[in-house]
Amino acid sequence: MRLRGLAYTYAATRAPLEALAEVSLEIGKGEFVSLVGPSGCGKTTLLRLVAGLAEPSAGSIELGDPGRGVGYVSQSAALLPWRNVNGNIALPLELLRWPSARLRERVRELVALVGLEGFETSYPRQLSGGMQQRVALARALAHNPALLLLDEPFASLDALSREHMNEELQRVWLASGNGDAAEVKTVLMVTHSIDEAVFLSDRIVILSHRPGTVRQVIADDLARPRLAATRESPQFVELAAQVRATIQAAEMETAI
Repeated sequence: MRLRGLAYTYAATRAPLEALAEVSLEIGKGEFVSLVGPSGCGKTTLLRLVAGLAEPSAGSIELGDPGRGVGYVSQSAALLPWRNVNGNIALPLELLRWPSARLRERVRELVALVGLEGFETSYPRQLSGGMQQRVALARALAHNPALLLLDEPFASLDALSREHMNEELQRVWLASGNGDAAEVKTVLMVTHSIDEAVFLSDRIVILSHRPGTVRQVIADDLARPRLAATRESPQFVELAAQVRATIQAAEMETAI
């Protein structure tokens, strides 16, 4: 995926609000990239542009495999309360008019992938927040998109649940290629959690204050699979400190 000179301005009654300016970035196939930065720097706006939910004011977006589309998971699981786990996961496939037998098999695969066996007939009100996000993740993966977009998917969870879901997301992402490393999904994730970005990413993109532009890109070469103990390693601590210092510098510029 390639972003070239991407810009976006919100129309406003008093004055236009420039959210993004000259964002250029390349993301390789199968790469996990996180967007971090000061509050209001345009992270979610950038994700919405990539998802096709808004049109850029300037610049271009080139998706590597546009025919396969994208999967999108937001902060809220946004599950249909009258549908059970199977029904929520199946929804996009029903809209695509998949044959029944193929649809049922795909749903079974996804339930197993996100670790929800035994909860297929449970309704959203019967699930924990983490389990609801697993359903949302499975639904986003249902049509086998080449690109997965995540907008603070675990922001509503407590700290321990969030760490556990980070580990689960890593597992699901690495397994998304069905054993073929070349087919692992490309992921672009927005997060306010520095630890989450360091734990999950191949690269961390730090945006400047509004209007957001790419301030720095930090490579994250921690060995995979990353485990709970990884968070205590000197390399993890050093990377987190580097990301934090860069964000703080951007925030200081805003205050000046």
